[in-house]
Amino acid sequence: MINTNGQLVSKENSILKIENRGFKYGDAIFETMKVLESKIIFFEEHYFRLMASLRMLRMDASLNFTLEYVESEILKLVEANNLLDAARVRLTVFRKDGGLYTPLTNEIDFVIEVSELNTEIKQKYEVDLYKDFYVYSGLLSTIKTTNRSLNVIASIFAQENDFDTCILINEKKQIVEAIQGNLFIVIGNLFVTPPLTEGCVKGIIRGKIIYLLKKHQIFNIEERIISPFELKKADEVFITNSIIDIQSVTKYRKKEFDAKLSTQLSELLKMEYN
Repeated sequence: MINTNGQLVSKENSILKIENRGFKYGDAIFETMKVLESKIIFFEEHYFRLMASLRMLRMDASLNFTLEYVESEILKLVEANNLLDAARVRLTVFRKDGGLYTPLTNEIDFVIEVSELNTEIKQKYEVDLYKDFYVYSGLLSTIKTTNRSLNVIASIFAQENDFDTCILINEKKQIVEAIQGNLFIVIGNLFVTPPLTEGCVKGIIRGKIIYLLKKHQIFNIEERIISPFELKKADEVFITNSIIDIQSVTKYRKKEFDAKLSTQLSELLKMEYN
């Protein structure tokens, strides 16, 4: 079952028309969330990021599209699919059908999908740079739109070369993020992550990590430009997203990393679930 504009329908049914703007122009945004024991983890942060993205893209949500309404529609679908214990959720919001580049309306439709949750953390995780195409720096790149062509072809490159993922760079040849999440490097007791101005997605877990580091004052945190050359100087490298939380990188080219501090940070993050 899927949820389209509040109606539960079979996922085999055709629900998108040829005029769908997400399909034709990538005129859509999405949130990926996880549910554990009937609770959407960090739901408020996801909802407010979604609403900020809608404003940036000039999409108009109805007054009924409240935090409480969206949460109830997600959980209704999760329950219908018998996945209340653990589920992966994708909420996609797109402008209503019609128009060319200029839409006929800025009002929105939405679709919610759920699937079984897989939070496997790999013990060996090798990465490399993807340099064929770039993320373009700027705030538009911080939004999770459905236009993910770069991520798709970078994933194919990683698969062809037996990497677990790749690190994306921007037009200035600076590190932005990994294919499927934000990137942190650790040098001594210093955690570093690229600023949003470099083009990285405004990740929910990224924000939580920065908050935790500042709250506990155990380590220092810097948001600054990271050169690819710094990867070989790092003691640890890890990737964050809302499904896996933290995935430690174990190898970049000939450099191997440990995961001591990122493992410690992962335990602190789980304490924030409640």
